[in-house]
Amino acid sequence: MPCQSHMTAASQFQPHERIDGDSAMGLVFIADHAFNLMPEEYGSLGLPSSEMERHIAYDIGIEGLTRALARLTGAPAIMARFSRLLIDPNRGADDPTLIRQLYDGTVVPGNYPMSEEERALRLARYYQPYHDAVDALLDEVEEKAGKPPLVISLHSYTPRMQGRERPWHVGILWDSDARAVTPLLNMLRAEPGLVVGDNEPYDGALAGDSMFKHCTVKGYAHALIEVRQDLISGEAGIQEWANRLAPMLMDLNAQPELHESIIGPSRTGPVPGRE
Repeated sequence: MPCQSHMTAASQFQPHERIDGDSAMGLVFIADHAFNLMPEEYGSLGLPSSEMERHIAYDIGIEGLTRALARLTGAPAIMARFSRLLIDPNRGADDPTLIRQLYDGTVVPGNYPMSEEERALRLARYYQPYHDAVDALLDEVEEKAGKPPLVISLHSYTPRMQGRERPWHVGILWDSDARAVTPLLNMLRAEPGLVVGDNEPYDGALAGDSMFKHCTVKGYAHALIEVRQDLISGEAGIQEWANRLAPMLMDLNAQPELHESIIGPSRTGPVPGRE
């Protein structure tokens, strides 16, 4: 646990960054893993600095892609600024991988052992303020647009994991709400040469994750876009993918049926508020 002398430094660390845009558009970008930053008092959690440059610490390329998409579309965005190794905002508060002690073969010394006091501190200081900020932005967009927002979550994934090659250039993750997913998959599959994953390289059904917390329980249409990291590791790739995705997302945002609140089922279990 951080000592008392570090409390001032901790209070100065901003857990999220908002990119302002036209909230009346009804489109919002969310990036849970855009940064590999750590509050000063945590150092690098006992890891060599090189480990903080790996995919285990953040989604490589997603900060740049989020900024580019916000710029091209004019839509607002919000990004978590802390590394997923500190605490993962794309997990439910009770998820066993919320604070990882081992990730893709790397032991994280600063996360083991993990006291209940330290876990509660990270939840209160970093995790919850980020999610409160996401809620505030979504509420603002719904109010200014006069309709429920379309929410796009942005992530990236490593080209190989645990010895397995991942052939997809991009994947769309989702649970049970296909309203935005089906047309987005169709647009991506129409692009020559793209290998497009449907719930690849991960399954999008995860109780308590950001899309469940902010979209499924509110009935907001949404999609989670995963781009392979080697394709957006530099500025040229980021711009290429932003140029590809921006018109697709603007087309989606123009569809009235994606601005209706429909609380549907989840493959993970009961959805609060759904009869």
